[in-house]
Amino acid sequence: MTRRAIVVGGGIGGLATALALQRIGWQATVLERAPELGEIGAGMSQAPNAMRALAELGVAEQARAAGVPTHSSANLRAPDGRYLQRARPGDASALLAFHRADLHRVLLEALPAGWMRTAAEVTTVRQDVSGMTVECDGMELSAEVVIAADGIRSTVRRQLWPDAPPPRFLGRTAWLGISEVPDLPGSVTLGPGGYFLIHPITRGRAYWAYVTTTDAPGIRYDQEKAEVVRRIGTWHEPIPALIQATPENAVIHIDIHDVEALPTYIRGRVALLGDAAHAMSPDRGQGAGQSIEDAVVLAAALAGEPTVEAALRRYDAERRPRTQSTARGAGKDGRRLTSRAAHRAMVTMLRVVPGPLWRKGIAADGNATWRWQPPHLPSSAPRH
Repeated sequence: MTRRAIVVGGGIGGLATALALQRIGWQATVLERAPELGEIGAGMSQAPNAMRALAELGVAEQARAAGVPTHSSANLRAPDGRYLQRARPGDASALLAFHRADLHRVLLEALPAGWMRTAAEVTTVRQDVSGMTVECDGMELSAEVVIAADGIRSTVRRQLWPDAPPPRFLGRTAWLGISEVPDLPGSVTLGPGGYFLIHPITRGRAYWAYVTTTDAPGIRYDQEKAEVVRRIGTWHEPIPALIQATPENAVIHIDIHDVEALPTYIRGRVALLGDAAHAMSPDRGQGAGQSIEDAVVLAAALAGEPTVEAALRRYDAERRPRTQSTARGAGKDGRRLTSRAAHRAMVTMLRVVPGPLWRKGIAADGNATWRWQPPHLPSSAPRH
């Protein structure tokens, strides 16, 4: 008898969950409320921990083909262009950079036909002794388990975790863009009160992000690109060139939020996953990667435990400490990287750290987050 799950949300975490369920012989219906599939037009990086999880999903080769090595963690610069730390010629990169849509497409193309439903907004989730029922656009769907991967403003979390506070504004804002500028190695420029990130991505493009502090969420400008130029237009090249090469209507301005630590990620046969459970500041580049980890750990628990309830308890016990610790660390990093008071001390520290020691710390096994190893999924499907 085929076991069935409903996954709410068709982003990276939701698709990774569906693939993980396929690996262990389950069937899944993925419900995405948007009428068309897609990801915000911006970039991201994936660290070794996430790439190992993608390997368990059987899509590591496709992901590597869709990504570009980036030395953003090795090339640290000051606004005048001086290097605080620098990658050496021939250094391997521990990070792969993606346009979000490219990684999303890798996962979507691996999904079995018929598993995805768009324009499917979930309104109610109910559970009883016989299983789970999800109401969606006037229909009722049944399954053994519901996985809510519906993002930082999760509908399922609001329903079943009514005491959980809403997303928390972190006092930071970011401008994002994609430019037709090829062959950049990736870097982070650390300025007083903010930083500028560059990742190379496919098809001769570069993704950039400027992150800084702001007094309140929702502050917007008539000309967002001009506002970025006003703030950092005198920083070293290629920063001004990247901004100027980005069409005005392609500059994205977002405010940064997270969710406060939840006491549990599970309610009966419902599990929160990804941003629905542990949305975090982007400053460690771990948001999507932690959701991919979640997917693999959840599937391994479902394959290894005698009941769904036991599997979800195992998932919660394994994932909540790690993801909440990562979220706390990301928040601290974001505050430090955008603090004017901490800027001078941080720059001084980076200048005195020996290059070999810095490169050791950003190697594939250089920190506890990146060293994570996924559980093995007892696959019942051919690997892609």
